[in-house]
Amino acid sequence: MLHGVLFDLDGTLLDTAADFTAVLNSMLDEHGRAPQSYDAVRRKVSDGARAVVSLGFEQTEDSDGFADLLNDFLDRYLAQLSVSTTLFPGMAEVLTHIESLGLKWGIVTNKPSRFTEPLLSAMQLSTRCGTAICPDHVTHRKPHPEPIYLACKEIDCLPANTIYVGDHKRDIDAGRNASMRTVACRYGYISENDSADSWGANYVVDTASDLIPLISKLQQS
Repeated sequence: MLHGVLFDLDGTLLDTAADFTAVLNSMLDEHGRAPQSYDAVRRKVSDGARAVVSLGFEQTEDSDGFADLLNDFLDRYLAQLSVSTTLFPGMAEVLTHIESLGLKWGIVTNKPSRFTEPLLSAMQLSTRCGTAICPDHVTHRKPHPEPIYLACKEIDCLPANTIYVGDHKRDIDAGRNASMRTVACRYGYISENDSADSWGANYVVDTASDLIPLISKLQQS
């Protein structure tokens, strides 16, 4: 029987790409570079801020000046991380449904707590989620199972009775490495040459709303 649901954050629970795009384009404008489209940035968000900065400035992490660009990007993002960010369509109803069933839910993300905690607070989710595990809370980040194990401990659910929902192969790998059932999201931040159907998840959904019947089914089985 299902007792808990864990979510990845960016690209699964929250649509943060618009704020990433705005921050990147403000920097590109100041540096006299062409802006990046929302769609181009969206495909990079799940790979983190380094990937977004690399996209805009056409630099690798070992390029001269990359560290300064990255730090500037992160400082700007922290200052406006919830301007345009929203729950994905249908996700508000998903969370309400989970809570109505008496299930626990939480977050396991590779987004540092410096950004995750104020973002969840701004989105009025910090008092609702049972836990939010970030890479600075553990020794190993996803796809290692350690963050999953810690999240399950904090919501007092066994991995076998919990599902992990994500929009990246490393999310599915992390869940599988923790012997947990997994759900891949086709609606998330998936790169152009990737497919959620290829990650080996137990279930694949097209929209956040598709999670409602799935969770009900698993909770009753």
